[in-house]
Amino acid sequence: MIKHNANNERIKRQYFIFLKEAKRQNEASVDAVAKAVSRFESCTKYRDFKAFHFEQAVGFKKHLAQQKNQQTGKPLSKATLNSTLRHIKTFFQWLAMQSGYKSRINYTDTEYFNLSEKEVRIATARRETPIPTMEQIKHVIESMPNKSDIERRNRGLIAFTLLTGARDSAIASMKLKHVDVIGNSVFQDAREVNTKFSKTFTTFFFPVGDDIQQIVVDWVHYLKEELLWGNDDPLFPKTNVITGEDRIFKASGFKREHWSTASPIRTIFRDAFESADLPYFNPHSFRKTLVTLGQKLCQTPEEFKSWSQNLGHEDVLTTLYSYGEVQQHRQGEIFQQLKSPRSSSATQSADDIAQAVIKLKFPNNYLW
Repeated sequence: MIKHNANNERIKRQYFIFLKEAKRQNEASVDAVAKAVSRFESCTKYRDFKAFHFEQAVGFKKHLAQQKNQQTGKPLSKATLNSTLRHIKTFFQWLAMQSGYKSRINYTDTEYFNLSEKEVRIATARRETPIPTMEQIKHVIESMPNKSDIERRNRGLIAFTLLTGARDSAIASMKLKHVDVIGNSVFQDAREVNTKFSKTFTTFFFPVGDDIQQIVVDWVHYLKEELLWGNDDPLFPKTNVITGEDRIFKASGFKREHWSTASPIRTIFRDAFESADLPYFNPHSFRKTLVTLGQKLCQTPEEFKSWSQNLGHEDVLTTLYSYGEVQQHRQGEIFQQLKSPRSSSATQSADDIAQAVIKLKFPNNYLW
């Protein structure tokens, strides 16, 4: 059975280069597109893309709807269907503008990849995602052992994530020189740190407790003063694995190397939460916990704007839209509080904050 089409492979390669170099998409995004295109080719028995017809799009939608998730055994979610079809639609729209394909592919036929409006609403509906409370995170950190080098590193890693809100990919690539324990800050230098969209910014330690900050400070001092590591050494180094006398692999200190991916960090988080008898929360969820904390602590728009910048957000509305969702239990508490009479000054303060946030979004509006 044919497993590939030479013409398709050549044009796919051009498209993936276009996504990476022109559209500046990362490897993970390009891989997602490649997976979607592969699914389409499998459905059409690897027919040449030049033979595309709207009936193939209709058939592919039906084919996808019948597929099962390999892990759960359940039908693919509407979100998966929507993202897969969106990738394929965009690919064929690009193809319709390429030499050799313009006369073969009708641009309007790509619209047949669309799901129904109802299915799109289901696929794109925002659902509440559980986030860890500050008490849960601190309980995990307090429960972690702190005797061996590796235990110190793991404990320091989770404390550092809470203290800075840094993404796991950035943490995996950070060096000792990026942490300023005197200035209470971390310099996320995109030249060396794997930040999102290659942004460079400074993060000041969030006010999550002196005990959390001390764990991080102690870890940095341990690396520098006891292990005699230098500024260019990794902040959280890779585990050194050796073969023991019983010919079984075991951990033995560190390598002066960065983790190549953030996967080991997520494993450390999973083990720590499970050991504390709590559900697993990934490193990224800590950013949402910090936004929730900021909503409680910040009293002025300027304070919340600073909080937002500390997370690497250029736009304060990114923080509110992407991370600032009020959890359902908190929403209930707020409505209970609203039943009590409030002073006019409180109402005026809320109006002032709302106006200020709008001004931050549209600073050049002539109405201001």
